[in-house]
Amino acid sequence: MPSQTFRIGTGAGFSADRLEPAVDLVKRGNLDVLVLECLGERTVAFAHRDRMADPRRGYNSLLDRRMRALLPACRAAGTKIITNMGAANPRAAAQRTLEIARELGLTGLKIACIEGDDVTQSAPRDAALMDEPGRLSDVDMPVVGMNVYLGVDAILPALQAGANVIIGGRLADPSMFLAPLMHHYGWAETDMPRLGAGILVGHLLECGMQITGGYFADPGVKDVPDLANCGFPIAEVASDGSAVITKLSGTGGCVTTATVKEQLLYEVHDPSAYLTPDVTADFSAVNIKSVGADRVQISNASGRTRPERLKVTVGFDGGFHAEAGVSYAGPSAIERGQIACDIVRQRLAQTHGIADNVRVDLIGASSLFATAQRYPADTQDVRLHVALRTRDRTAAETMLWEVEALLCCGPAGGGGFRGAITAAVVTKSILIDRAQVKPSFTVQVA
Repeated sequence: MPSQTFRIGTGAGFSADRLEPAVDLVKRGNLDVLVLECLGERTVAFAHRDRMADPRRGYNSLLDRRMRALLPACRAAGTKIITNMGAANPRAAAQRTLEIARELGLTGLKIACIEGDDVTQSAPRDAALMDEPGRLSDVDMPVVGMNVYLGVDAILPALQAGANVIIGGRLADPSMFLAPLMHHYGWAETDMPRLGAGILVGHLLECGMQITGGYFADPGVKDVPDLANCGFPIAEVASDGSAVITKLSGTGGCVTTATVKEQLLYEVHDPSAYLTPDVTADFSAVNIKSVGADRVQISNASGRTRPERLKVTVGFDGGFHAEAGVSYAGPSAIERGQIACDIVRQRLAQTHGIADNVRVDLIGASSLFATAQRYPADTQDVRLHVALRTRDRTAAETMLWEVEALLCCGPAGGGGFRGAITAAVVTKSILIDRAQVKPSFTVQVA
């Protein structure tokens, strides 16, 4: 018989999340499963660029450090790992994890690789864009990769095969939490109310510390204790899908009805119809109540038939993103900074013909609000910040050159120049028929 509660913890809520709280969670959390959610739309697009430059790359850059710390701890605790750290190259990520397991002497560890999310070769190029007018073929940028959001039907076979570690690419965030619940409790793929409840658990936990106080604090309004040592969340899930959200004792942060409600609404356009690959979840009647210190109970989520089409993130090569800055301090800092802004705009447009996709801000003078509001006139510390997106690297280098030239060719007192050019990506979304997606998995043993 299944245990009364199933314990799932989050070991990462984004690609560069902290490692130490995840290790602590495994060692003290008595977890059945640890989920590391490490993919955003831009993250997987950048991963495709990395793989194009080196076929051995394209997975999360922190995979080595995470696996070296977590594999021994999870083996000792009997905790499974499910993650989308494979990004654009799940096969290489699984192979590297296998090598690490063997180096650590973790004999018998079963490592599953899920593929099928990369639909670059099969997705229709004339598909309509999801969030804007036009079609995919109208976008005048090279495609670097196209990844469909895979659901539980891609993950469950690996769980049924007894995998200890499951690594995929674009596994949908909440699906990584729902799949082990379905496997443990035997929920049917047609049991939409329970699937909706499981998706709620996944949605609440997928962003890690956002539900335990991270990205929540606002001093005097929403105070969070010891945020520097914030703990990752745990869900204690019952067989009906209700759950208690909590964290480890002795860790920083907090779990309150407010942190839960804030995360509940995160990226949810319609609470009564939250679309996932597995179910159209309904959060409109969810009950949230405190049942103790750092313990919040959630219940009454539901769901309806899953969508017939699946979302695909399309990554494009966006060329280059150039940024440069110079600081101005002391009396009339704003006025001198404004002269610098005017010089850069004029030089880029009139001398070099660079006028599009340029942003010039005077940080410290309310520039980021894009309004006429200004700080008090005695502001004595501002920084010119210039950003340019371009397909032309020479244009990017020219912008940096012009900003650095301000040190001798601009207003008095400028200093602290910094400039950088980085690769840029652009993402858009389309939908494809579910029948076009064919996920698969392989298992290797350390």
